[in-house]
Amino acid sequence: MKKQREVFYALIIGTEILNGRREDKHFKFLRDILKENNLKFGGSFIIDDTPEIIASTIGYISTLPNSVLFSFGGIGSTPDDYTRLAASKALRDGKLYANQEFEKLIIERLGDRAYPHPINMAKLPQGAKLLPNVVNKMPGFSLDDRFFFMPGFPEMSHPMVEYVINRYFKDKGQKEYRYTLTAHCRENEFIELMSQAPEGVEVSSLPKIYSDGSRATISVASLDKQKAKDEFEKYIKYLDSKKIQYGIGEE
Repeated sequence: MKKQREVFYALIIGTEILNGRREDKHFKFLRDILKENNLKFGGSFIIDDTPEIIASTIGYISTLPNSVLFSFGGIGSTPDDYTRLAASKALRDGKLYANQEFEKLIIERLGDRAYPHPINMAKLPQGAKLLPNVVNKMPGFSLDDRFFFMPGFPEMSHPMVEYVINRYFKDKGQKEYRYTLTAHCRENEFIELMSQAPEGVEVSSLPKIYSDGSRATISVASLDKQKAKDEFEKYIKYLDSKKIQYGIGEE
């Protein structure tokens, strides 16, 4: 049986993003690198630094078919860094365990300053693996080669994302074939055709309104090139039969 396609999700943790003190820099980076590698981006969540919300969001994403999680933020040593424990509550036994390799890295870098607080960063969910940090050597961690937790700082976390993709998902992406047109009509014109899309073909519409009337952009996509072309041709034939003007590839 053919392995189902992985679907990637971003969890961006930060009250400071929600209240406007910082701007998110993770979404666009992750979207672009996933697209570059033909990997499917399923969704992005920006949430408050609240333990229950973090744990429940991780738990929800874990229930989604073939989900892979990139979580940004909340793995430091301050009292508002809840992600390590939240990950354990969502995916393990709700406890944290000292990771000796991580403890060694902290002590090597900080010496006596590792105590009493920074050393707590080495307390991780059971079975965690470390993700290398090229900036300050304080690693992120992963669970089940599927859930990846990293700092909120882009200069640290983005190289971790690249590391994860190169190690676990390189050359596993599946090229998606997409065909697009923009027609001089309302999107309601296509409802019946859209409802008849076969399995394995994604059809979406985007309405636009201009001073000279409405437009509808139709996008047809599939991992099967022939399926995508055949479905797209139905829209061409329909528009031709109705004598509706359109442009192929226009957005």
